[in-house]
Amino acid sequence: MKKILVIMSVTILIASFAGYFFYKRTPEIQYKTSKIKRGTIVSTVAATGNLSAVTTVQVGTQVSGTIQKLFVDYNSRVKKGEAIAEIDPSLFNASVEQTQGNFLNAEANLLKTKVTLADAERTLNRNKKLLADGIISQGDYDAAETSFQSAMAGIKGAEGIVAQARGSLMQAKTNLRYSVIRSPVDGVVISRAVDVGQTVAASFSTPTLFTIAQDLTKMQIEVSVDEADISRVRLDQNATFTVDSYPEQTFRGKVIQIRSAPVITQNVVTYVVVVSVDNNDLKLKPGMTANVSVEVAKRDDVLKLPPAALRFKPKANDDETEGKGISTTGHLPAGSGAGAGGKRKDKSQQVYLLKEGKPVSIPVKTGIANNSSIELTESSLKEGDEVIIEQTDGDTKKKSVSSSPMRPHF
Repeated sequence: MKKILVIMSVTILIASFAGYFFYKRTPEIQYKTSKIKRGTIVSTVAATGNLSAVTTVQVGTQVSGTIQKLFVDYNSRVKKGEAIAEIDPSLFNASVEQTQGNFLNAEANLLKTKVTLADAERTLNRNKKLLADGIISQGDYDAAETSFQSAMAGIKGAEGIVAQARGSLMQAKTNLRYSVIRSPVDGVVISRAVDVGQTVAASFSTPTLFTIAQDLTKMQIEVSVDEADISRVRLDQNATFTVDSYPEQTFRGKVIQIRSAPVITQNVVTYVVVVSVDNNDLKLKPGMTANVSVEVAKRDDVLKLPPAALRFKPKANDDETEGKGISTTGHLPAGSGAGAGGKRKDKSQQVYLLKEGKPVSIPVKTGIANNSSIELTESSLKEGDEVIIEQTDGDTKKKSVSSSPMRPHF
């Protein structure tokens, strides 16, 4: 029994020493790399907006009354001049009749005044001859002349009354015509705000009864672009967008307008950019939220660098910090392009290649970028080179092993 205990104790002691040296050894540094590829890079500006018809007309009424008939409903197609609703015309018909009577009465008074003028003119001409023959006095002639001039003035007044009555009649007929509400354009009814029996009042402002989209095959998106990105947006740039209704489909559009008026919301300045959209299949509906990407730059057949390569900075182990030639701040020692104090003499961007198991700095210059790639404009790198994007020191593997020493069970 004692022999077995001695053997187990020696075995545990050896295992403990082996585990101690295993965990105390310097973890092996490993690097994850990615190849530089050649292809096309498209730089975009992302924004969000809502779809709307290019021309949307709000149809109201210029007269007050009760809606008697509705001829259209939601999604009804209408033609220009087509009746879409009717207000009860009873009061308007009565007004037309009343003003018609006033107009006829004014015309009759005008005729009567013309008769009076003709009689005064005949009397004046007769008295003129009688005055020349000495039959009547000058006073009688003057009285006849005054009557003639008064009749002429009466004609002017009667004509004014006729014109006034004619205007009232025209207004009454116009109001009667307005009692039938007609579509001002060809389009589709996308909104209806009234029902039969509802009273509409146009005393102070014209109420909106219908909203008609003139052409749903041509739509537009008004997107808000941040002030930091608006300088890169130009007219006629291509744009792509998606909507929640068709998440798997990408739609295309084009920038047709960049508005200069700023929109300030909680101290954030944005500008409205209008993107035109073809909607021939009528899949898109007004009001849909669109996630838009405006293509502000495009490069074909260029070297593409993964963004993680520019963010990578090598980190040395504590035991390797001295004498290994790698700074803990990610800079290389003298002789590898760094200056005194471990800082580079220039401020250019850099990536790292793996040579003989160690990262080597390579200066680069970049161009346009997107979420997945960055254009490599100047560098000694070529297609197929592998740049470092991530560093691991092996601690993860060690943590997966139990850290508690073996204990004998008696």
